[in-house]
Amino acid sequence: MTNSAPGEPFFRHEYGRLVAMLSRRVGLQHLEAVEDAVQSALLTAFEVWTAAGTLPDNPSAWLYRAAHNGVVGELRQRARRERLAEQHGFEAVDAAAEGPTGSLQGDLEDDLLRMMFVCCDEALPTESQLAIALKTLCGFDIREIAERLFTSEANVYKRIGRARSRLRDLGALPEDLRGEQFKARLPAVQGILYLLFTEGYLSSHAEGAIRRDLCDEAKRLTLILAEHPVGGTPETFALLALMHLHAARMPARQDGAGGLLLLEEQDRALWNQREIQLGLSRLAESATGTVFSRYHAEAGVAAEHCLAPSFAQTRWDRIVESYALLERVAPSALHTLNRAVAVAEWRGAAAGLAELEGLEPPSWLAGSYMWAAVLADLHRRCEHHEDAGRYRELAIASAPSPVVRDLITRRLLRDRR
Repeated sequence: MTNSAPGEPFFRHEYGRLVAMLSRRVGLQHLEAVEDAVQSALLTAFEVWTAAGTLPDNPSAWLYRAAHNGVVGELRQRARRERLAEQHGFEAVDAAAEGPTGSLQGDLEDDLLRMMFVCCDEALPTESQLAIALKTLCGFDIREIAERLFTSEANVYKRIGRARSRLRDLGALPEDLRGEQFKARLPAVQGILYLLFTEGYLSSHAEGAIRRDLCDEAKRLTLILAEHPVGGTPETFALLALMHLHAARMPARQDGAGGLLLLEEQDRALWNQREIQLGLSRLAESATGTVFSRYHAEAGVAAEHCLAPSFAQTRWDRIVESYALLERVAPSALHTLNRAVAVAEWRGAAAGLAELEGLEPPSWLAGSYMWAAVLADLHRRCEHHEDAGRYRELAIASAPSPVVRDLITRRLLRDRR
């Protein structure tokens, strides 16, 4: 037994891993039973380990055994033990203590990544694919998913419910997928990994603005994808480059109290040069072929920030160009908003406001803190005091966490022209 107590990152990682492993064994038609068993195992582990003050030598194996017992017990109670045992090959509980260790020839190396491909069934709308994968495999709560998909929590519940029904009807397993299905589902899997990293990089979680464990997991899975024939595409290389370049700046993004720092406030000496070089290498690797994706454009923006000697010496014209390309390949009012911010740094706040003139943002953006914060800052810098104050109040009120609220407040109240 060991004495170190696992924290939330451990349980979050184990949740997704266990759901992926057990769903692969019993089929997605039993997804809800698997989720219930995993949640019960995690709760039991927390209670037992806390009371004992110690951990088992192999906490992951302990959790797998408990969750495996739970799902097998549930399926036996449904009076289908013999047929399910024959169909899915349940082993004795003792033999399953460490979980499955083998991998299928030609398959991806990680259960979690394999299950992401299963969740991204083409019959599901993209938003439903993202919602079910983020909830079931990444351990996001409903509020976090709603925040990342720019939708309501009620809509997330509906999408997850429909996705579960569809996957239950299909009863698919990762080994059922074929080459063309992997290819068709790859963009959705890339989208899940992108959102997983994004939530870690700027979290909506009340207890912390940066969740490094999510970023590390997203990078790990994306690297597996990039090194496999299924996912070794320019888009995946660009996505991995984006993650490395963003991760490079993470050591300087918080002050000693855990508050977020603006880009111009960060000590660039703290930026991780190895991560920058890895990012630039992957970005160069992504330049093969004729494909240009949103990940290429966003990685280009991140590269400009990492290569700039200082905030004042940033090549904002290049960043504006990258955002313009991003709008072409992935049209979104959010990208237009980001381009306006870059224009304001390049040519002044009035020029930035001009980029937004006549733009009617969709409801998901108009109600977000990002839209209000940018307009508040641009109006403040143009000395439009009434408009600046109105948007400032909206931005502060709609901030997703106290840390983000503090950052917005400091940014919008400072004396900067």
